[in-house]
Amino acid sequence: MLVMFLSFVITLIGTLAYSIRIVGVRTGKIAVSFSLFNILVLIARTANTIQVPMLTNYVEKNQGSNIINSFYMIIMSAGLATIVGAISIPSFQRMFSRGVNRFSIERSVPKIILHGFSQTGIKQFKSCIVLPSKNTIKEIKIQKLPKRIIVFNIIAVALLVVGGLAPIYAGILEPSLRATSLSLSGIINGMATILLFIFIDPFLSIKTDDVIEGKCSESEFRKYVVGMVGAKIAGTFLALPLLIPSAKIIIMVAKML
Repeated sequence: MLVMFLSFVITLIGTLAYSIRIVGVRTGKIAVSFSLFNILVLIARTANTIQVPMLTNYVEKNQGSNIINSFYMIIMSAGLATIVGAISIPSFQRMFSRGVNRFSIERSVPKIILHGFSQTGIKQFKSCIVLPSKNTIKEIKIQKLPKRIIVFNIIAVALLVVGGLAPIYAGILEPSLRATSLSLSGIINGMATILLFIFIDPFLSIKTDDVIEGKCSESEFRKYVVGMVGAKIAGTFLALPLLIPSAKIIIMVAKML
């Protein structure tokens, strides 16, 4: 349950990350937006550091025919986090925009955190809670979204999810190659990272610049972000059928080394 919770937190923060560019465009403070969001990224990385050894330890103590269900539950918790994150993006945008603007005045992260727990901060937090606009979703025309980028994002997300779980499950299927299988996780994550850094991130970056330069409207850019979030949801659940085949491929590669 704790691993599922950590997986939920990690994926939720990763989903909310798509909205940071919108906050940066809306406030005109892109650098500050990314800098403040790095606080949440730090939380996600810390959770990931704890999650992997905990899951490995759990697997070593509970190896059985139903252990695969535990992996599926972890993926499902990550999938639920993407859905919750998608629904929370409008509220998060409003809340984070206020945080960015306040940071420009206070110029202190601790002061912003303290303000968030104050009575005024809690009232502002409540006022930021909204549901996603149905019109924004209805106005999205799938045929106008960059299909190649969307597909790459689905694949990258699926690989990132599988990359953390398949090597551990491979160690169950082939205990003699457990250490080698765990070391191969970097290959799967590396493939996902290549897709992210060569295709996905540059696309979002150029679109962000287009909004700033007036070549693209904020509403149009928001539709791209919604499309990318939808791709993340699809990619997360795609990891379910890919888990076992990925584990078997890892075993095959481990035997070749």
